[in-house]
Amino acid sequence: MNRDIKLDDSWLEQIGNEFDQPYMQSLKQFLLEQKQQNKTILPPASLWFNALNSMPFDKLKVVILGQDPYPTQGHAHGLCFSVMPDVKPLPKSLLNINKELMDDLGIDNSHSGYLQSWADQGVLLLNAVLTVERGNANSHQGKGWEIFTDAIIQAINQQKEQIVFILWGAYAQKKGVHIDTSKHHIIKSAHPSPLSAYRGFFGSKPFSKTNQYLQAAGLEPINWQL
Repeated sequence: MNRDIKLDDSWLEQIGNEFDQPYMQSLKQFLLEQKQQNKTILPPASLWFNALNSMPFDKLKVVILGQDPYPTQGHAHGLCFSVMPDVKPLPKSLLNINKELMDDLGIDNSHSGYLQSWADQGVLLLNAVLTVERGNANSHQGKGWEIFTDAIIQAINQQKEQIVFILWGAYAQKKGVHIDTSKHHIIKSAHPSPLSAYRGFFGSKPFSKTNQYLQAAGLEPINWQL
């Protein structure tokens, strides 16, 4: 990783050792070679860890798992499903997330897909893979990021309690298979993609269910309004 990349101290305490592991050295080498080949890596390096840097470890309340960043220049900014403020039209999965939020809580976020305010409230919007080559979806899968993000999930699972994990689709559910359900709350449904949203995502009410759990645990609910 570039020396200028900073990770919040509270997260370094939990997963800092991962940066010394062989898989991470291989990942660094891969990303360096991509750069040397003049390939554009998205999002910009300063935003690779935006999901973690948006909140200290002790502020974490909710985890939403995604797959990898949007491969379109100017879209991804380090939070899964989220796009930069000026992006229009919104990606289709995000449109469906907004539709379900409207049906669930009557909140209209159709004007925006910039989910940074969710992250700032303790929602970890974590992609399994934190980088992608511009214009080439899934191009950085299998290079090491998945091991790193598994370590993040493991740290949360072991060190925290009463975290809500929102797992949309088979990929996220497989990644969250080792979460201790005696300590944490899991909300599962189909993925919001147009290919699967009608197979159980619509009507799943993940936003109200999350807030009901948080409030029952004596925690501040998430304001989902953008």
